[in-house]
Amino acid sequence: MYSSAETSNSNPRVQGENSFQIDVVVVSYNSEATLRGCAEPLARIDGVRVTVVDNASPAGDPLATIADLAGVDAVRAPRNGGFAYGCNLGSRRGSAPLLLFINPDARIDATSLRALAAALAADPGAALAGPRIHDEDGSLAYSLRRFPRLRSTWAKALFLHRAWPRAAWTDELVRDPAAYERPGHAEWVSGACMLVRRDAYERLGGFDERLFLYCEDTDLCRRLWRSGFAVRYEPAAVVHHVGGASSGAGETQAIAARSRVYYARKHQGRVAAAVERLGVALDEATHALASIARPASRRGHLKALRAALGPAGEAG
Repeated sequence: MYSSAETSNSNPRVQGENSFQIDVVVVSYNSEATLRGCAEPLARIDGVRVTVVDNASPAGDPLATIADLAGVDAVRAPRNGGFAYGCNLGSRRGSAPLLLFINPDARIDATSLRALAAALAADPGAALAGPRIHDEDGSLAYSLRRFPRLRSTWAKALFLHRAWPRAAWTDELVRDPAAYERPGHAEWVSGACMLVRRDAYERLGGFDERLFLYCEDTDLCRRLWRSGFAVRYEPAAVVHHVGGASSGAGETQAIAARSRVYYARKHQGRVAAAVERLGVALDEATHALASIARPASRRGHLKALRAALGPAGEAG
């Protein structure tokens, strides 16, 4: 069914709410090619309700590709408020105890979804669980992450993560394949797919909408840890992710840089945030120099450099 976030008279929150254990939220933006492949399998799973929020896609009509899927709550957002905005809007459409946030270019089946739910059930102290993620070609995607630190920001800017790819101080990505074979806690996991307890999510106020794109998953996990909750990783749950289906090369690097600077101001002291900002700028400058042979990427890095050094404001 179609509805507008502003004008809908229906209230999915009270329509058979006791029968749903998981509310799935998919935020779509120019996702015509991938959206149905994500939503259709989920809509067939008992106890799961799917809400798709289209963030005012300027090209095509992604919601038209799922118009025939029974039980899917399709919402046209009145504006593109960013990924966090879309997730929060979609989460308010339901009341199930668990929320699955998944990108429209990601795929998860019933077995893996049950594995994620079981991971949270087995660990009452955990509020969020992330799966093992495979890229489109089946290779492992590095989805376990360390929180941003000054040392990793500056190491990346100086390409030290390439010299010591598995060193914890040089990179935020966990690049040891063995780490992805065992369940356990993680500092944070990729927002491409994450299962969250609704009560914890709502207690924190959901995603920070001042983060238009990027770092919203980092920020949510950090706030969960600070509130006494844990973040889990469950390799028995497997997600296949195309990645980057909504944007081209270099188009979102400036947004990422602004988000990184905002995140630092939010979670670090004033001096550390200023040093982080310089590290982000240096990272973009060195990568722009290394991208001379790739004009689109180079332009993206230069825009991101200007964004990192620009006026301090919201990330979006």
